[in-house]
Amino acid sequence: MRIISGSHKGKQIVPDKNFKARPTTDFAKENLFNVLNNFVCIENANVLDLFSGTGSISYEFASRGAKEIIAIEANYFHYSFIKKTAINLGFKNIKVFKNDVFFACKKLRGKNFDIIFADPPYDLPQIQDIPQAIFDNELLSPEGIVIIEHPEKIDFSAAPHFFNHRQYGSVNFSLFRLNI
Repeated sequence: MRIISGSHKGKQIVPDKNFKARPTTDFAKENLFNVLNNFVCIENANVLDLFSGTGSISYEFASRGAKEIIAIEANYFHYSFIKKTAINLGFKNIKVFKNDVFFACKKLRGKNFDIIFADPPYDLPQIQDIPQAIFDNELLSPEGIVIIEHPEKIDFSAAPHFFNHRQYGSVNFSLFRLNI
């Protein structure tokens, strides 16, 4: 796993071999950020990274100049890894919280993030509830974008605020906006 672009371009991130998170592939991440550049300015953006796992997405946003990244991860081992890696990379704009994502969405109510990225475990029983948790708690800024990574069998196209679907290999992204 590596940082694709920005101030830390090419930096390798190597989690312990026993790490249980499934990081977004470099191929999918590169394509996702190419798409994001068409919809939102990453530099100085406020970002929420839900189900942060390895922190790969948070590091990518930080490297590309995001103003503040809040990473939410429930697994203590993963949370500790993200926190340690962010410090080692010198990313002072990443704040990591060990918390359940649905509880965190309620706690962050009204925060107005420019970009929200969610990469839940593919077998998460409440995976279909993620857009509702984000929009019901008014987490997205008016011009912001939500990206949810998910398996192919999940279809978010009927969800409110859905506007686009992208697939890169086995990785699927559904995109949402307040103003479609």
